[in-house]
Amino acid sequence: MSFINKDFMLGSESARQLYHEHAEAMPIIDYHCHLVPQQIAENIQFRDITQLWIVDGHSGDHYKWRALRANGISEEYITGSRHGGWATFEKWAETMPYLMRNPLYHWSHLELSRVFGIDKLLSPATARDIYEECNAKLATEEFRGQALIKKFNVKVLCTTDDPADDLRWHKQIAERPFGVKVLPAWRPDKAMAIENPAAYKAYIGQLGQAAEMEIRTYTDLIDALAKRHKSFESLGCRLSDHGMETFYALDYTQSEIDAIFKAVLDGKTPDYVQLDKFRSAFLHDMAVMDAEAGWTQQFHIGAIRNNNTKMFRSIGPDTGYDAIHDLPSTQAGHRFFDRLTLEGKLAKTILYCLNPKDNEVFMAMAYTYNDGTVPGKMQLGSGWWFLDQEDGMRRHLTALSVLGLLSRFVGMLTDSRSFISYPRHEYFRRILCDVIGDDIEKGKLPASEMDTIGKMVEDISFNNADRYFGF
Repeated sequence: MSFINKDFMLGSESARQLYHEHAEAMPIIDYHCHLVPQQIAENIQFRDITQLWIVDGHSGDHYKWRALRANGISEEYITGSRHGGWATFEKWAETMPYLMRNPLYHWSHLELSRVFGIDKLLSPATARDIYEECNAKLATEEFRGQALIKKFNVKVLCTTDDPADDLRWHKQIAERPFGVKVLPAWRPDKAMAIENPAAYKAYIGQLGQAAEMEIRTYTDLIDALAKRHKSFESLGCRLSDHGMETFYALDYTQSEIDAIFKAVLDGKTPDYVQLDKFRSAFLHDMAVMDAEAGWTQQFHIGAIRNNNTKMFRSIGPDTGYDAIHDLPSTQAGHRFFDRLTLEGKLAKTILYCLNPKDNEVFMAMAYTYNDGTVPGKMQLGSGWWFLDQEDGMRRHLTALSVLGLLSRFVGMLTDSRSFISYPRHEYFRRILCDVIGDDIEKGKLPASEMDTIGKMVEDISFNNADRYFGF
């Protein structure tokens, strides 16, 4: 029997029944990913498995990059002069036997099996055969970008897009549909990033061009974002997203925010109090905008980024040098959501925490503001980044269950730049069924209610997201 077999990760008969009869065939809504819209629109054909799987220029799978470095692989094979092709793939194959109990060991073999039909274990001994077989398949029409997405029964995917983006590739996809709804998602982080005045002023110029207006004041900024918000909505966007170290909810006056914005455009670096006041105002105004449009807002909290200064200066951001932060979030988070509640401007909200100690903290915060208008209006999002692995998913499911309603959870997402990350949905569903199946086997859930429990699994796999987001 192959390592990745039909009952992989399913430790009981109840788990196997739930997965094979209820979860396995459900479609996918990938409501948060980092696929490049241009690559989707142009139906990319990958040069080889290394470009698809590990590195694509100076972007790629940073999970794998961290593992390669930890295994003593030189940077020249990752982002340096020898990166790409067989050279990097060979180093990845050398690393694979050292990855046992790391989620990459499971994910890599799941992807080889589900995407390429290869059930051999990747190792130095099998690397060349696997490399050539994958490359031969990638050279065919059936393995171009759009076909890879369709292979996994994806109904909707949402990319991550800046307000200054002209959305040309989304427009092209809408004009030439291929059977999967591809929608933009609003990520206005750069519009809040006043800590670097020179970079911020340049960005404001780009945003002004996209909105076809000059941005001189904070009011202009919000007006420009409102115009872009409507443009995003016209192409089906129903989701915003913010990536932050923590929440921000200081008291401020409008005159203070106007002055801070003007000073930054004049090249003056804000102090910490000014930074946090501006962030507090900006986040509130974005949340109100989302609520008035009927969107869902997402908050990814808890990353500390670009920590390795030497490597940041050498190869830039998003290259595997971010980590889990440890800032308190509760007090500011409650102030933020309480103000929106008092104003009647609280949108549907999903909270993601990167620090596993905060699962229960975020669950308790989210459920403090549910108001009975929408099932699961405020909820804890799936295990994110460092936590989208077996232990992280199990801990997340436990926190979600004991402090809330697992049955209303909107399920898994890829949060990935890779076209072949969709087996992570399968991985999540297998773990979900194993957790619930174990409870049935131990008498913690009634075996007589298997039909109801099966429907719950189907809802978490697809139906809840379909209803919640309203795509």
